[in-house]
Amino acid sequence: MRRRNSEEVVYANRRWAANRSSRRGVSLGRRAAASGCVCSGAKGNACAGAVSSGQAARIGRWIFKSEARWRVWYLIEGYDRADALAARQQARPAHLARLQALAAAGRLLVAGPCPAIDAEDPGPSGFSGSVVIAEFDALEDARAWANADPYVEAGVYARTEVRPFRRVLP
Repeated sequence: MRRRNSEEVVYANRRWAANRSSRRGVSLGRRAAASGCVCSGAKGNACAGAVSSGQAARIGRWIFKSEARWRVWYLIEGYDRADALAARQQARPAHLARLQALAAAGRLLVAGPCPAIDAEDPGPSGFSGSVVIAEFDALEDARAWANADPYVEAGVYARTEVRPFRRVLP
């Protein structure tokens, strides 16, 4: 089976929604049709250029026309083992380099440590873990990325969890 690229998917989804609307006797608004949007085109519509409404929502993911690609985020949580502060500090430069590579590719939403106590600098208390929210093609890719983290290799994390994340605000 031939895999479609993202631009073909956007075109196919528009065509599908337009055909479905015409079968129902529903027409797209002039502004929406001119912009290629498949939503209702109602005044004040908040789609902001994303294929998101009624018919296209069945696709299961948002398609942003400006990016013409899927946006699937994954939450990666690493839980520190006891007394991992020294190992964390030693592996930190390599860990940050991987995160900076994700950020440079535009695939990093947020990343940071979770202090063990309620303080900006936890001092000797250290950290209880870390959180990374980043874009990957599939859950398996996110898990593979998490398992190759320098903190995992250095024994900082006792365990990691990876799961899909749906960004709602902002």
